Amino acid sequence: MITLAIQKSGRLSEKTVKLLQECGIVFENGGSSKLKSKAGNFPMQILYLRDDDIPECVADGIADAGIVGENVYLEKRKPLTIVEKLGFARCRLSIAVPKSMKYSSLKDLNGLSIATSYPNILETFLTDNRINANIHEISGSVEIAPGIGLADAIFDIVSTGSTLLSNGLREVETVIKSEAVIVAGENLTDEKQALLDKLLFRIRAVQLAGNRKYILLNAPNEKIETICGLLPGMKSPTIMPLSTAGWSSIHSVIAEDEFWEKIEALKAAGAQGILVIPIEKMIL
Repeated sequence: MITLAIQKSGRLSEKTVKLLQECGIVFENGGSSKLKSKAGNFPMQILYLRDDDIPECVADGIADAGIVGENVYLEKRKPLTIVEKLGFARCRLSIAVPKSMKYSSLKDLNGLSIATSYPNILETFLTDNRINANIHEISGSVEIAPGIGLADAIFDIVSTGSTLLSNGLREVETVIKSEAVIVAGENLTDEKQALLDKLLFRIRAVQLAGNRKYILLNAPNEKIETICGLLPGMKSPTIMPLSTAGWSSIHSVIAEDEFWEKIEALKAAGAQGILVIPIEKMIL
């Protein structure tokens, strides 16, 4: 059995639970009251933890793997390996200053006091860029620090930027971009590694499907070459003859965004009876 640590509550928790369910794994969601649960159809136990505790839990061998924000992984500096980036819970860690402050380059940070909940990441950034600034470590409500005179600037998570604006701040430097990742310990047994590989296989199939759609359309045979040029699939579109002479059915996989850009071109090329179907899993 493999033990997976995930966030107990919050946006990352919701997306993680949804991902595991899309992988066909049946388990009882922990919510705010349950500490662990066991999957009913996969040899896996799930631990529900605070996100800050996940890297240490995996590093100490209490869990074999964990799903956590990349920012937390980088800040905790535990001997772990990122085995998969998941593409959700995206954000960035940035330096922000008061709107009234003049700022033209990193050199303007010299001599300032910067409040943050991520002192290790910030320290590395300042050192790499030879900036001499003071780091003021606080937990929570970092954005209010300049307003109450606690610091001159902040270094914190930014998603939409609305929190910065409401506190009279502006983003001036993006230090790292983060997303949810799967981290694992460095010394998994062969059995646990095999189970992790099976889990990753399922996750990759779900992730690969993403926003891709399966598209089916009918077309006159003389237009097949043109339409296939508009619909590149994973290798090439599938073409099957219809019972109506001179017509074929073309099947392919395409990103939804690309489809909407090309729909007019497909119709102009002679495509008819276009169907678009969601894809749950995709295995290459």
